[in-house]
Amino acid sequence: MNTTPQYLSASTERSTQSGVAWAAIFAGAAGAAALSMILLLLGSGLGFAASSPWADQGASAKTLGVATVVWLLLTQILASGLGGYLAGRLRVKWASLHGDEVYFRDTAHGFLAWAIATLVTAALVGSLAGGVASSAAKAGGAVASSAMSVAGGAAAAGAGGAAAQGQGHYGYYVDKLLRGDSTASNDDAQAPAAAGRVFAQALTGDGQLDPQDRAYLAGLVAQRTQMSQSDAEQRVDQVYGQARQAVETAKTQAKQAADTAARLAAQLTLWTFVALLCGAFFASFAALFGGRQRDRVQWLDAAGTRQL
Repeated sequence: MNTTPQYLSASTERSTQSGVAWAAIFAGAAGAAALSMILLLLGSGLGFAASSPWADQGASAKTLGVATVVWLLLTQILASGLGGYLAGRLRVKWASLHGDEVYFRDTAHGFLAWAIATLVTAALVGSLAGGVASSAAKAGGAVASSAMSVAGGAAAAGAGGAAAQGQGHYGYYVDKLLRGDSTASNDDAQAPAAAGRVFAQALTGDGQLDPQDRAYLAGLVAQRTQMSQSDAEQRVDQVYGQARQAVETAKTQAKQAADTAARLAAQLTLWTFVALLCGAFFASFAALFGGRQRDRVQWLDAAGTRQL
């Protein structure tokens, strides 16, 4: 005897239908991604307009950082809210479903729309940033190549033409190889270049000036300034100390700049995480709001008012 209730056939037919309205999800994701791109481009334009390479002009780094975080949060809230609302409002009507199930489906639709929009926006922004970075690297490489060519030509002219240019990084050792017992025959045009290579070798090493190099530099100074040997040695020690202090200051500033950049990158990453969480929440909430409005929509036909 068949004791199965007759109403299960309709229920079974409804249970085989998918609970995901992909058309509405992709529509919401497209709207969210488009609005995200528009707002991000607008924010970038405003940021470039407010910044300046001059220290006493434009907005400060702290102001730009706060404005970036606020704009990122605003972008996620507006774009994700729009995407979630479209996903909830454009879905099909789920008839004869419990309110909790409708609540879950609307929330899931908003979340899926936000997820797809986030992936699409990240891909587009990454591609755009990669293109800009590539163009900047090519431009920087061209400028650096030009600058090195000019510097190489100037060094070659000041250090004896093609012979000095061919020394490359071994110029210091070549100078040391060709040194004589006296500095009286040294060419005045070659002396500054030779002294510069001695300083560069000492500063890039352990920071200590070799005694032979010190005596050699003191001889050059005495030759050019008519100082006594002791006074020339004191000037060498004084000037080399200043050069070493300048190098240490530059190293310290570089480390501080790297530390600041690392902290800013960490803070921006954390705030991006917070903004994305806010976007997921607002997308789900807006989808729930849009779904409820969708269920209240009615349309009229010849027979009267009907629920859509």
